Amino acid sequence: MRYVTVKKFSSESGYTEAAIRSKIADGTWEKDYVWRKAPDGRVLIDVDGYEAWVEMGAPSQADRANRYRPATSPATLLSKASKRGSPKPLM
Repeated sequence: MRYVTVKKFSSESGYTEAAIRSKIADGTWEKDYVWRKAPDGRVLIDVDGYEAWVEMGAPSQADRANRYRPATSPATLLSKASKRGSPKPLM
């Protein structure tokens, strides 16, 4: 299972529940990377994100950008828009 509760993650990982919540609160574990809130508001740990954090330490901005990159980048959209040309000015 990819997402587990704080309690289950605590029993599996050896971190206390307080240590897990501390890492969340102080930003050591980034939201939507190592943890997220479920639609019912419960905090869940992303086991894949945790394992990546363990293997490489705190993720860099580039790592997060690659993980959450949209299918079309803003640069691509701007490039396509510039090829169409600007609209004629209003007079």
